[in-house]
Amino acid sequence: MEDQKMKLHCGFIFSNWTAMFGLHEKSLDFELVFVDWVAGEARTKTFLSNLNPFGQVPVLEDGDLKLFESKAITRYLAEQYKDVGTDLLPNDAKERAIVSMWMEIDTNQFLPLASTLIRELVTKPYQGLATDFTSVQENKEKLSEVLNIYEARLGESCYLAGESFTLADLHHLPPIHYMLKMEEEGVKDLIYSRPNVTAWVEKMQSRPAWLKTVIKGDHIFELMKQHRMPMQLDSPCQEMTGLAQKTAMVTENT
Repeated sequence: MEDQKMKLHCGFIFSNWTAMFGLHEKSLDFELVFVDWVAGEARTKTFLSNLNPFGQVPVLEDGDLKLFESKAITRYLAEQYKDVGTDLLPNDAKERAIVSMWMEIDTNQFLPLASTLIRELVTKPYQGLATDFTSVQENKEKLSEVLNIYEARLGESCYLAGESFTLADLHHLPPIHYMLKMEEEGVKDLIYSRPNVTAWVEKMQSRPAWLKTVIKGDHIFELMKQHRMPMQLDSPCQEMTGLAQKTAMVTENT
């Protein structure tokens, strides 16, 4: 019997981009299932009972397995499909521990600060809510301190966990992508004022799997526009997608 294609249930949130990025790095075929979280589709009885009781996306279906939480999804992909696509987890136990350490650093140090900036400067304006600029300033200062550590680390190795791209790097790019589209003064400089961090981000942005992810993200964006999402999303998405489409044509067979 023919294998059932994987399904990724997702919306326009950076954790969804992370799951797509992982699938593309592993060169896996999957069906994209759009979930209109703005309209509450992730809170329906069917979604809560069949996919994720917490009412969130992304959710990966692989046969009878249903997984939610982006880090659980990408780790599963890295382990279950280790022999295809990009090897995202080293075989050596010590090297794997370093990858795990930087994933924990992402969870506990980087992501809470980046997520707050995204919430205050992206999500709240789309919801018609007021931005807390005191919180923005506080989180920019804290994230600056964290990125100073990243700058030092990336002066020692090309990627966070060593010389190869791993899950530790993969999980950082989607929120950074959102940050680099913000107009708030100083947010982009958190990345671009640090040469080692900048070089790391640019290497990741040029990966064929990321370029494909951006194109998929634009497809989700178009679906959300049809559901009357705010039009402020137009410029950043279209600009990035135009670059991705051009580059993907060149890198498709690499």
